[in-house]
Formats: sequence, C-alpha cells, structure tokens
Amino acid sequence: MNIKFVLSLLVTLLIGGNLFAQEKEKDPIVENIIKEANENSQLKHLGHELLDVIGPRLVGTPQMQEAHDWAVAKYKSWGIHAKNEKWGEWRGWERGITHIDMITPRVQTLDGTQLAWNPSTSNKGVKAEVIVLPIVKDSISFQKWLKNVKGKIVLVSRKEPTGRPDYNWEEFATEESFEKMKTEREEQTEARIKNLANTGYTSKTMIPALEEAGAVGIVSSYWSKGFGVNKIFSAGTKKIPQVDMELEDYTMLYRMVENGVKPEIHIVAKSKELGRVPTFNTIAEIKGTEKPDEYVILSAHFDSWDGGTGATDNGTGTLVMLEAMRILKKTLPNPKRTILVGHWGSEEQGLNGSSAFIEDHPEIVKNIQALFNQDNGTGRVVKISGAGYLYSYEYLSRWLSAVPGDITKYIETDFPGIPSGRGSDNASFNAVGVPAFGLYALSWDYKNYTWHTNRDTYDKIVFDDVRNNVILTAILAYMASEDENRTSNEKRILPINSTTGEQLTWPKQRIPKRNGGLD
Repeated sequence: MNIKFVLSLLVTLLIGGNLFAQEKEKDPIVENIIKEANENSQLKHLGHELLDVIGPRLVGTPQMQEAHDWAVAKYKSWGIHAKNEKWGEWRGWERGITHIDMITPRVQTLDGTQLAWNPSTSNKGVKAEVIVLPIVKDSISFQKWLKNVKGKIVLVSRKEPTGRPDYNWEEFATEESFEKMKTEREEQTEARIKNLANTGYTSKTMIPALEEAGAVGIVSSYWSKGFGVNKIFSAGTKKIPQVDMELEDYTMLYRMVENGVKPEIHIVAKSKELGRVPTFNTIAEIKGTEKPDEYVILSAHFDSWDGGTGATDNGTGTLVMLEAMRILKKTLPNPKRTILVGHWGSEEQGLNGSSAFIEDHPEIVKNIQALFNQDNGTGRVVKISGAGYLYSYEYLSRWLSAVPGDITKYIETDFPGIPSGRGSDNASFNAVGVPAFGLYALSWDYKNYTWHTNRDTYDKIVFDDVRNNVILTAILAYMASEDENRTSNEKRILPINSTTGEQLTWPKQRIPKRNGGLD
C-alpha cells in the first residue's frame, strides 16, 4: 500500500478523533482566541495605518523605516516587547512625483510609474520623440541603428496583441479566435527572443547600451496578463529616467511609431538619493515561562515593492502576524515557550532579513519548536506542507486538531511534503533544519493582479479570509508553545523530480546581502 496514502489516512483519523474530543471538552484558550479575533478584530485599522498612511515599503526608503518604527510602537502599546534589529545597510532612495504626458500628436496624460532606485529628472523633466527597438538580422545591423537613439525615448518592451486576460477570451471568444490570438502571441514572443539574440545584447544589457548611446529615457511595460495591471520592477539606468507604462498607453505609443506618427512624450520623474541607510528586522516576543529558551516563531516579510502599497505582498501576511501576536498576548500572556515574531526586511531582494537573523542568532535557531510563515496573498490558507520533515504529520496534525472545523475543512495537508524553494522566508529556516512551515493561501488571482503590481492596494484585501488566517496562526502558535514534546526535525530523503529526472535537494543556507550592492 502507498506509504503517503497510509500517512494521510492516519492524519485524517487523528484529526477527526481530536476534533471529536474537542467537541466534548472545548479549550478555553482556543475559544478566547476565536472570540477576540471575531469580536474585536483590529485588522482593518492596522491595514489602514500600514498601507494607506505609511504606504509601500521598499527597502532603503523612509517609508520602510517608518513601518519598522510603527510596528515597534504598536507592539509596545499592546504590552509586547519589540525592537528594530539592524542587520545591514542599503541604498537609500525616496520616490517622488511621476508624471508622463503625450504632447504630440495630441495632448494626453499617460499612466506610468518611475521604477525603483531610478535617478531623478530635473524639474523640467525630459521631452523627446519616442522610438521602438528595430527588427535586425545581426549585431552589426543593430550597432548601425543604435546611433538613432540619441536624444530619443526608447520603448523596450514588446507590443502585446491583446489587453484582455485569457479568462476573458475563454468566456467570450470563439475557440478559433482564441487559438488565433494565442498563436499570434507565441509567434511574437519567439520572434522577440530571436531578435534580441540578433542584437548581441540580453534583456539586462540592452538598457545600459541604449543609455550609453544617448537615449534620454526608457519606457517599459511588463503586463501582468490582468486588466489594467502591470508588474513593477527596478530600473536598469544610471542617469536617465526609466518608467513602466500601463499596457493601454504603451501599446498606443507603439502603434503610432509603427505607423510613422512620431509621438513625443514628456516625463517628469522625481526621486531622492539618501546615501547609505541602515536596514532592520522588527522582532517582538512574548516571553515563555517554563521554556523561555525554546521558540515558536511567527514569520512574514515586512518590505514590499512600491508600485502599489504592498497590500497582499506582504501586507496581509504582516497583518496576520501582528493581530495573532496581539490576540496571543491577551489570551496567553504566559506561554510555556517564547513566542517570537519576525517582520523581515529585504525579502524581495533575496530573503536577506531572515537569512541575516539566522546568521546572527544561532542560539535561537537551534531551539526553534516551529515557525509559521505567510506570504502569498489575501486568501484563506488552503495548504500546509510538512516541508520534508518526517514526523511533521504527528505534531502538525495534533495542533491542527484544535483549529475550528470551518477553517480546517478548506486546508489540504501534505506529509511529509518537500521543503520550500526560495520563494519566501520559511526557506531560509528550512535550509538550516528548522521545522518551518508555509501557510499557503487561496489565490484570489494573486499572481496576475496583485503580486509586484501597481494594483497591490488595500481594496484587494479580503478581510474575512485574513481573519481566518489569524485564528489559524494564533492557535497553531498556542499549540506549538504548549506542546509537551519538542518537534522532530528529522528530514526525509527527497524524491526524484518526475519532469527533469534530477534528485531534489534541500535548500542551502543563504548568505544574506547586507549592503545592497553598495560596496
């Protein structure tokens, strides 16, 4: 019989039996957690303060520092010890106003955003004709064309054949029309890849080459494949403005160039360089009474990209951990083990904050009972993996048995599972043998509509789902803290990847980048 099936069956029976027992004798701590979360939720106000007032939290910005200070003050107002712990330095930068107008052949304000860490324009900004990258047969042809960019603003992204997401085509288009569009898109993608290779440049080296050749501005458009949504990344220029423009306006300019109209645009993109600035993790804890040197850790990265306000990446994960700690302090003021929360900085640049914490605190890392991390959007948690720990089914299923059935009925468990990839901070801890578990949420179109986009804002939060996640997280932390036994971190031998045929391996410990590339 399949071992995984047997384990799953045992887990199901165990959860079912524990839930039955719970019906006979309810745990007052669990009941108080649920009551406080449902009747006195602080989520909406916390979200307003963090997302609407402070806003995006790009590492190295004043807003990131403001968020750290806000979190410390908030924890202290709840009677929870908290501090900002420095782990490195970063390039200090502050976004200002971005304003883009088409001035020829007609006047229209265009929708776009200066990319992160981009140099500022003057108050007058930049006015120039717009051109697009050419189709070339080889690098010699491209070098001959390159002189044409002097004094021009260059569109560097492809022209998308449609601005409608695929689900819209699936609902309304004929099958023939949908297939035709997909074929056209695939052909354009293949042609663009081939053409880029012909130029002799890569997507990373192209923009510096254009700047060196005299371009006065760069416009990109990284469509997320959702209505009116773009991915927002960092700039590749050193002295000239680089902006990301929404698809509707970008493709309009592109069509004009293709048809010989020669549009001109005016870009004002203000920002400030702030030199070297310190970077932090915000750490808070409820001290344990019986085993204060053993730890249950709640985990969420605090930084965000700054095209939106970072509501679902990772504002919602941050709110879950803040609210769970508030509730635990009220309902479990004297836990057996220390309950610690880490709001990690610079996850977006390579899990830097969590990796630095691991390097700086070996005394904590070796004594972690469990870590729970949330970082993929606003949805209710629907999956928990054992992360490759052989006996995770035993303790996780026991802890989950205390969670209300209206929450656990949506959760799929996978035991023993496999360790997290490099996707979020639980991977940093998996790499050093810590039982660290991702709380994986329902999509709510996270990848297309909010992850790293200009639409990742407060209005996208589904607070009912976030509140469920608070209850789940707080109860898991409570159960892990009070468990009589230490968790086992014995690892499974990972299986062969069925697609590549390669042996899967546990993640390696990451060395954090502590200086933001400043040295």
